[in-house]
Amino acid sequence: MPNIRKSLLQLIFSGSFMKRWNDKLRPMELVEVDKQAHKMIAAWILFTLNSEHMSPREKIKLGNQIVEGGIFEYLFRIVITDIKPPVFYRIKENPEHYRKLAQWVLKQLRPRLMPLGNEFWERLKNFHLNPDDTTISARILSASHMYASYSEFKLLKHLNQPDDELIAIEENFKSRLKCHCDLKGVQELLNSETTVLGKFADLCGRLRFQTRWSQTPRIPETSVLGHVYIVATFAWFFSLEIGACPARRQNNFFAGLFHDLPELLTRDIISPVKKADPTIGDLIKEYEDQEVETRINKPLIDNGYESIVSRLGYFLGSDTGSEFQSAAIIDGCAKKVTTEELDSRYNDDCYDPRDGELLKLCDHLAAFLEAYNSLQNGITSAPLHQAYWRISQSYMENPVVAGIHVGPLLADFD
Repeated sequence: MPNIRKSLLQLIFSGSFMKRWNDKLRPMELVEVDKQAHKMIAAWILFTLNSEHMSPREKIKLGNQIVEGGIFEYLFRIVITDIKPPVFYRIKENPEHYRKLAQWVLKQLRPRLMPLGNEFWERLKNFHLNPDDTTISARILSASHMYASYSEFKLLKHLNQPDDELIAIEENFKSRLKCHCDLKGVQELLNSETTVLGKFADLCGRLRFQTRWSQTPRIPETSVLGHVYIVATFAWFFSLEIGACPARRQNNFFAGLFHDLPELLTRDIISPVKKADPTIGDLIKEYEDQEVETRINKPLIDNGYESIVSRLGYFLGSDTGSEFQSAAIIDGCAKKVTTEELDSRYNDDCYDPRDGELLKLCDHLAAFLEAYNSLQNGITSAPLHQAYWRISQSYMENPVVAGIHVGPLLADFD
């Protein structure tokens, strides 16, 4: 059974430090974890559209291949992030050279990933040592990677004139994306300024502009976009640890990826404000729901993307009241269930289960990592100390949550 340790959580969080485009003038710091979040949002869009004709079993299998493949690629890029893309693609064109690079990367990752078990390690090794770029999951991930990188490029290209590289870089993005235009949705993402689907994906990418803890100096500063990816990845690994069924694993990942989507429309409102009075929290939730309905759901539905709106609603807990409420599809409807019921009765793909308590734990752990790393990097402030103490203390008093032994895990950070 996989065992989640401090080293894995820190490895996932380390993408918050990794600068991108660091040889170009940038309007803001662009970091790896933000790019990965935008990539996986695009991957979910393409997955949803290109699996509509599939059987439930085929769809679940594809979803898990996309999520796990995306995580495998992220772990790889954490190690090789300083290699410029043109150099990396040159290496990848030569199978022998790429295999040597992959073997070196795996050697660096092995110590931190071995607690996940041999089965996970063998899947990771096979993914990188025997890549198959022709599968639909690989093509969706490739198109999503290009889309997210191209979105970053468009943020900085006007600041870097004149630069001889810019024309070649942009043409490379466009040509690689056009290779995947037979996939439903890719053309719309490529024309993001004029299509509803492209505008939605770009809107999600704007979460990188929203800084978390905006009134508290931190190193590294993290965005809402990076935060949701960390939460999603934590949720995936904890789902493996508790033996969640494939549908539950991918639902937990995607629910984590979208759990702060309403903050596109309201900004990152800190917990003390939401909890100051029940009325304030209810008003904020009501406003968020109205804005999501008007600015996201209606345009998508009007343009034929009901499947995307339906799944987003399930991830956000539209039918159950909260994204942090566990749910399952029972008799064709989304129903509230407890974590205990998920484990004992509904941990089966046919119920399309989704955790709530586990997702909340991952949200808290991501905030804990943000406070912990800032303190480790010499940034001390009352809000950081309070958050570190409050989160660690709450789980010391309640050390097992959603089947996860959180107390011993947090004790590793002492």
